[in-house]
Amino acid sequence: MTLSIGLLAKAADVKVPTIRFYEEIGLLPEPRRAANDRRVYDADAVRRLAFIRHARQLGFSVEAIRNLLDLSDNPERPCGEANALAARQLDDVEAKIAQLETLRGELQRMVAATCDGRAADCRVIEALAG
Repeated sequence: MTLSIGLLAKAADVKVPTIRFYEEIGLLPEPRRAANDRRVYDADAVRRLAFIRHARQLGFSVEAIRNLLDLSDNPERPCGEANALAARQLDDVEAKIAQLETLRGELQRMVAATCDGRAADCRVIEALAG
């Protein structure tokens, strides 16, 4: 299977500039070129982009994805590093959830305290003003 960059973008559900960016930063290897100098991709590129996209959806940084791809490319290596990267990402997600729960509580208090009067008497404005 050979794909143009546009077809690869559709197959992997990413935008063409994203593919170029991933090539520039080394997450996606430089593709071979056809006689007309256009990029030509194969099924491995689709799989690699799916891996990157899933990792990005989980919030992994570019550097963490680079490390995970390196582990994926070298299956004989132990997976301890992958576990550590996932554990760090889980810690980050849990911290963000805690922060969002705090924000939700504050917003719930603001909404519960609203009034139907003038902006000068508005509890939301008052709370935001500090």
